[in-house]
Amino acid sequence: MASEQELSDFLKSVEKRAFKRSIYHVRDEEAALDIVQDSMMKLAEHYGDKPANELPMLFQRILSNCTLDWFRRQKTRRALFSNLSDFESADDEGGDFDLLENLASDPDTRETESAEDTTRRAQIFHEIEEQIAALPARQREAFLMRYWEEMDVSETAAAMGCSEGSVKTHCSRAVHALSKALKARGIQL
Repeated sequence: MASEQELSDFLKSVEKRAFKRSIYHVRDEEAALDIVQDSMMKLAEHYGDKPANELPMLFQRILSNCTLDWFRRQKTRRALFSNLSDFESADDEGGDFDLLENLASDPDTRETESAEDTTRRAQIFHEIEEQIAALPARQREAFLMRYWEEMDVSETAAAMGCSEGSVKTHCSRAVHALSKALKARGIQL
């Protein structure tokens, strides 16, 4: 069982990486901070009595679930509040309201991204995820810890229970395999 100090030290060590990961996902600093804080609270409340070596994987799962929950809430919120009155500006005063003109002047480009770009980006992410999933388990584990979680070689080796040289080998093979597979599919990163 993790002591309060071990739990506190773990949360301090993972805070910045988790925040960076969340910003990457949601593209909103305030939302990312909320997600990380919620994840930390859930870990402390529900899993604080678990052994210290189980905390990293539990936290990663909680963080992923909190991020997915945020996306679900955003989707629901957009669906609920997308009636015409939400698009009217305060200076319209019941005059000639033109929805298309109002949408064209929206400064938030994420909301006005073309369907083609959105679909293309989603397809590329899907291809990358498929190729990562197709990697052998140890290569995938080393790759995600090193490049996704930004753990250093010694941290990754400790988490995987292998030598630092093995981590480097697994990562190198994973990068080469991903590069080859993605190039074969016409994806240049």
